[in-house]
Amino acid sequence: MKNVSRIIPCYAADTSGVCSALYELGGMTVVHDASGCNSTYATHDEPRWYDRQSLIFISALTEMDAIMGNDEKLIADVVSAAHDRNPAFIAVCGSPMPMMTGVDFDAAAAEIERRSGIRTFAMHTNGTHSYINGASEALYTIAKEYVRDIPKAAGTGVNILGATPLDFGLGGTAASLRQWLHENGFSAVSCFAMGDSLDSLKKAASAKVSLVISQTGIPAAQYLFEQFGIPYVCGIPTGTEFSKIIADALKEAAQTGTPLYPCAIGNSADRGDITVIGESISACSAAAELHLQTGRKTRVICPLPFEPACMNGALESPASEEEIERELAAYIPEIIAADPLYRMICPPQAKFLELPHYAFSGRCFDKRIPDYVNPNLFRL
Repeated sequence: MKNVSRIIPCYAADTSGVCSALYELGGMTVVHDASGCNSTYATHDEPRWYDRQSLIFISALTEMDAIMGNDEKLIADVVSAAHDRNPAFIAVCGSPMPMMTGVDFDAAAAEIERRSGIRTFAMHTNGTHSYINGASEALYTIAKEYVRDIPKAAGTGVNILGATPLDFGLGGTAASLRQWLHENGFSAVSCFAMGDSLDSLKKAASAKVSLVISQTGIPAAQYLFEQFGIPYVCGIPTGTEFSKIIADALKEAAQTGTPLYPCAIGNSADRGDITVIGESISACSAAAELHLQTGRKTRVICPLPFEPACMNGALESPASEEEIERELAAYIPEIIAADPLYRMICPPQAKFLELPHYAFSGRCFDKRIPDYVNPNLFRL
């Protein structure tokens, strides 16, 4: 059977992406799924669950509800909870069973909004796609629903787009980014969506440029560019050398109004001496720093959805366990940087650099998730 993971796990699902992206914004997220599945969406894929409350609910879909198409129970329960909790907004998303029974989430969201008087939007998840899809739609929806045109802030204001614990854990990357921006003459206007309130995100149009730090921020960045003329830069200021390139790119994009993809400079379509496996922008940023440090050719393998421009125009990348294992065995790179669970399918003679990824290995290595802005992230 093809595309079955025998050894490595799958990435967090799109429902988890929605929950993660909206966690801190004061809304209510409802996942239409069976009772007990809240632990998957909230606890297993959400490190903030233990010390910070958020309104994440499960609909407790029963077998009879699914068979009979009892959407009224979902709508009535959401409206009742909303009246009790008074959230800033309501997001309703799906799982595999509602997908199979054909639940109309757009219609359900419209009815919930009519009855509750609270802005409600449907997230088109089904539990079969990666967290990239869910978090991307959630951040894009927040930008579209709440950001309005306002005057530009003094100086060079920056929106940070694509910050969720699924990509960066609680290792300090989001906080370090704010400090790095300050040290390089920028100011953080908003961070989609860690460490900021919904009111802060509403001010995103006052920024002059956006910094996209994961694929989940791309749709929101494109929306802000099209609606408010805010260009974006894709990449994380990783290490000592690549961080300088990101700083220069932010200044250039703010001046020219043109989106830039500096993270692509370290990714070659050819098989190189160094391979990085992971989410496209963080992996490409790590590869760029390794390339600048060593002068060696690097290649990124991204098993997740990606923007081709961020991957140096790559049209495809090995996605399944068998494809990745076969690709690595074909040329055996000298150095592989990836989540520790990938070690099981990597050639044993390759030097392995650990880059734990919460959306992949969860709590297994959460204490070792790196701060990507750390200038000493890599020391070969």
